[in-house]
Amino acid sequence: MTKKETPTDNIKNVDFSDALGERYLAYALSTITSRSLPDVRDGLKPVHRRLLFAMMQLKLEPNSGFKKCARVVGDVIGKYHPHGDVAVYDTMVRLAQSFAVRYPLVDGQGNFGSIDGDNAAAMRYTEARLTEVAIELLKDINSDTVDFKPTYDGSEIEPVVMPSAFPNLLANGSEGIAVGMATSIPPHNAAEICDALLYVIKHPQASAEKLVEFVSGPDFPTGGTIVEPRANIIKAYETGRGSFRLRAKWEREELSHGMYQIVITEIPYQVQKSRLIEKIADLFKDKKLLLLANIRDESADDIRIVLDPKNRSVEPEMLMESLYRSTDLEVRISLNMNVLGANGSPRVMSLREVLQEFLNHRHEVLVRRSNYRLGKIDHRLEVLEGFLIAYLNLDEVIRIIREEDEPKAIMMEKWNLSDMQVEAILNMRLRSLRRLEEMEIRTEHAGLAAEKAKIQEMLSSEENRMQVISDEIKDIKKKFGKNTVLGKRRTEFADAPTAQVISIEALIEKEPVTILCSKMGWIKSLKGHIDDLSAVKYKDGDEERFILKAQTTDRLIVFTSDGKFYTIGCNDISGGKGFGEPLNLMVDLAQNASIVTMFIYSEGRKILLAAKNGKGFLVESEDILAQTKNGKQILNISDGLDASVCLSASGDHVAVIGENRRLVIFPLAEIPVMKRGTGVIFQKYKNGKMSDLKIFKLEEGLSWQYGAKQGIEKKLTPWLAKRASPGRLPPPGFPRNNKFS
Repeated sequence: MTKKETPTDNIKNVDFSDALGERYLAYALSTITSRSLPDVRDGLKPVHRRLLFAMMQLKLEPNSGFKKCARVVGDVIGKYHPHGDVAVYDTMVRLAQSFAVRYPLVDGQGNFGSIDGDNAAAMRYTEARLTEVAIELLKDINSDTVDFKPTYDGSEIEPVVMPSAFPNLLANGSEGIAVGMATSIPPHNAAEICDALLYVIKHPQASAEKLVEFVSGPDFPTGGTIVEPRANIIKAYETGRGSFRLRAKWEREELSHGMYQIVITEIPYQVQKSRLIEKIADLFKDKKLLLLANIRDESADDIRIVLDPKNRSVEPEMLMESLYRSTDLEVRISLNMNVLGANGSPRVMSLREVLQEFLNHRHEVLVRRSNYRLGKIDHRLEVLEGFLIAYLNLDEVIRIIREEDEPKAIMMEKWNLSDMQVEAILNMRLRSLRRLEEMEIRTEHAGLAAEKAKIQEMLSSEENRMQVISDEIKDIKKKFGKNTVLGKRRTEFADAPTAQVISIEALIEKEPVTILCSKMGWIKSLKGHIDDLSAVKYKDGDEERFILKAQTTDRLIVFTSDGKFYTIGCNDISGGKGFGEPLNLMVDLAQNASIVTMFIYSEGRKILLAAKNGKGFLVESEDILAQTKNGKQILNISDGLDASVCLSASGDHVAVIGENRRLVIFPLAEIPVMKRGTGVIFQKYKNGKMSDLKIFKLEEGLSWQYGAKQGIEKKLTPWLAKRASPGRLPPPGFPRNNKFS
C-alpha cells in the first residue's frame, strides 16, 4: 500500500532572490519577444500579426465588404490573442488612422478618431477591412512561405511571421517599450526603401552614406520639415541610433494694409493639434509670446492654424522661431532600430542590416514558395500522366472497372500506376471521357512541365533568385511609388537652422525700470528711471543696498560669496508698491551665501573675480550667464574663504591690498582669462587675507576714497611688482581700513 501524499510533499525550498530573478527574467523575455519589439522581417508585433491574420481568415479583402470591428476583435481575442478587447481595438484603430500610420493596414469605415486626439467610436459602430498594403504583407501566406505555431489554447494555428512582400518595418515604423530596452523607428517612404533594397542586392556592403542617397530620411504621415544636418542622419542610420529634428510647415499669407498672417499647414508627427493650440494659447495668455497677437484654428479636413503677428514689423521667421523653441511645433523624433532578428533575439541594427534582413526573409519566402509550387506541380503532373494512360487504354480501363472486383490493384499492376493516379482515374467523371478533354490534359501537362523547368532553373542560381526578388520589389515600388497619392513623399528637408539667438528685445516690450535690492535681499522694480527714491520704504531693520537703472529687456547678474553667478530677466522682477519679493525665491541661493554684487549684463567685456585668499582670474561676460535657477559656478572657493570681488576689467593695472596693510600693483595682463576655476595668486600672505582690490589706469594714478576725503598717488614705482608679490606699505594718507572706497 502506497503512502498517501500530503500537500507538503511537493514543497521545495528555493532562495527567494533566485525565484524572483527567474520569474522576472521570464516576464522580461516575454515582454521583449512577444509584446513590445517588432520583427525585422515583417515589422509587426504579435498583436498586429494576429489582427491581420484574423481579418484575412474573415476574407476582409480590399474589394470585399466591410465587417463590424466588434466581430474582428472577437475573433482575435477568442482565437489568437488572449488579452483584453480594448488593446486589440486600439491597435486596429491606429492601423486605420492615416495621420498615425504612413501606409495604413486597415481600411476603416466610421469614426476612427482625429488628429485632435478625439477617440474612435465604439467597435460596435465601426467597420473595417484590409488595405492593399496589408494584402502584400499576407501575400502567399498559404503557400508554405512561413512557419505556423499553435495558438494559446492549441485549437488553431497562427503564423510566426508574415511573408511580407512590403517593407513594413521601415515604411510604417514601430514604437515599443520592453524591459530594459525599447524601440523607436519612424516611418519612411516605401519607394525610397525599394530603391535602397535594389541597391543592397547589388552592393551587399553598401555604406550608410550611400544608402542615404536613396533613403533620405523619415517620411511622416503628417508631413512637416526635417532640419537635421545630413551628417547626423548618416550617423543615425549607420549606428541604428539617433534623432531627427522635425518642424511644422508654414507659409505667409499677405493681407491688406501691409499686414500678413502665418498659416501652419502641417504639424509634427504624433502631436495632437488641440493640445498644440492649447499650449500656444496658454503661452500667449502668460505673455510669453509677445510677438503674437492672436491664434485661431481654421482646420477642416486639412490643417490650417492661423497666427497673427503683433504688428507688421515682426519678422515671421522670428515669430516662428520663438514658437519652435517653446511649443511642439518643433519636436525630436528618435531613432532606435532595436528589433527582433530572424533568430528571435533583439539587437540594434543599422539601416543596411535591416534592409539585408528583409532581403534574406524575401529569399527564404521565395525558396519555400517555389518548393511548395514544385510539390503542387509534381502532384498534378502525376495525376495528369495517369489520366493520359487512362485515355490511351480507355476501353480496357472501362472493362476492368465494370468486371473486376478489385480494379484498383489490377490497374496499378497492369500500367505501373501509383495509388494516387488510380484514385484520380476512378474518381474521373464520365463527361470527361471525351477527346477534347484529352487535348486539354496534354496542354496542361506541357504548361506545368515548362513551369517546373523554369522554377528549377530559378532555384539553381542565386543570381536568378535575386532577380526575381528585384522584380517583386520593383512591383511594390510601382504600386506604392511617389507618383501615387499614397506613396508621394510628404516630409520635406531644409537646411539645419543656425544657432540663432532670439534677442530678448524681440520678445519683450522695452521699458525703463529702476531695480532696487535691499540688504536683506528683497528685490523689486519700479517703472521708469527714478532719481528721487526717498519715498521707497523697506522692512523694519532693512535698508537699500543696490539701485540699478535698466530696461525690461536687460538681464540682471547676481554674484554671490560662494562664487556663483545667477541671471534674472529684468522683466521677471516684480513691481508694485510693496517690499518686492525675496531674491532666494527667484534663484536658488545657497543658505550660507551672501550677495557680493549685482549689475546689468552687457556683452563683450571681461570681469575680474577674486576670493579672500587673494586668488582669482578674468572671465568673459558671455561665460557668466546662467540658464537655470541653480546658477552657474564660476569661481571655486577653497579653505572656507568667500568670493569678495567682482569688477569690470576696465583698466590696465590691478592694485591689491591685504589685511596686513601691504599693497602690490601689477599689470592686468598677468591675470589669465578662464571659464571656471580657482585662479592664480594676486598677492602672497603669511597669515592674512585680501582686503580690497581695484582696477585702474596707471597713467591716471591710484586714487582712493575715505569718508569725504579723496587721495591719489601717481608715483607708483615702489609698488609695481610681479603678480603674487607680498607688496609693501601703501602711500601716506591711505585709509586705515585698507579699502579703496
